[in-house]
Amino acid sequence: MSKTQSTTGTVKVDGISYDWHLQREPHLSDDEGWKGMAIALQQQDAKRSALVEFPAPKRLLRGSPRGRLQLDDATMMRCVRAALAAGWEPESRGRPVVIVVDAEGN
Repeated sequence: MSKTQSTTGTVKVDGISYDWHLQREPHLSDDEGWKGMAIALQQQDAKRSALVEFPAPKRLLRGSPRGRLQLDDATMMRCVRAALAAGWEPESRGRPVVIVVDAEGN
């Protein structure tokens, strides 16, 4: 039986639920070179979302083949905390906030 990797989910941070989904997989851009994956976050029943961008994996920069994405609850919780620490206010209105994190989501 094969295990499928989910690209959407919900995590609870400090008693508040946040929905997330994979917005973009790592890819090669003609203009900017390798771009890392991006995760869209939104607090349930809130207006403003956040886009969390990861750096391109080093294996792609070296020319190695793509691997599976590691999207687990612990990584998503770190992403939510990093976005909130960077000033994301889910209850406010406006464009999505773009947050750049490290490879672990911090």
